[in-house]
Amino acid sequence: MIDCQRIDRWLWHARLVKTRSQAAALVAAGHVRLNRIRIVKPSHPVRLGDIVTASLSGGIRVLRVEAFADRRGPATAAQALFAELTLPAPTEPAAGPPAAREPGAGRPTKRERRHLVAWKRSLPAPDD
Repeated sequence: MIDCQRIDRWLWHARLVKTRSQAAALVAAGHVRLNRIRIVKPSHPVRLGDIVTASLSGGIRVLRVEAFADRRGPATAAQALFAELTLPAPTEPAAGPPAAREPGAGRPTKRERRHLVAWKRSLPAPDD
């Protein structure tokens, strides 16, 4: 049984990134923390129970290492390698009523422009 594994291999096996090169680059760029400590070496060992925090393009993910793999398998096998600790994303707040514009504030609406045009046509023609 494996008791530790390189962080870049584990990230790749857990399918957080598509390639091992991307995993190594992610670690080298400082976007991965292991037990709250930023690591920059792709060869850093990760052990069972460690907390991995990765800053990915889709957001920040917090994972607890549950198992290791000898090779990269399907997504269902990859999900068994970690426990997701990331808090669920907040749901979008319910859309309130449409924003009402104060009369006379901002650009006139199409309806208001039609009323203006009709009003201007009803005025007597200016004497030149």
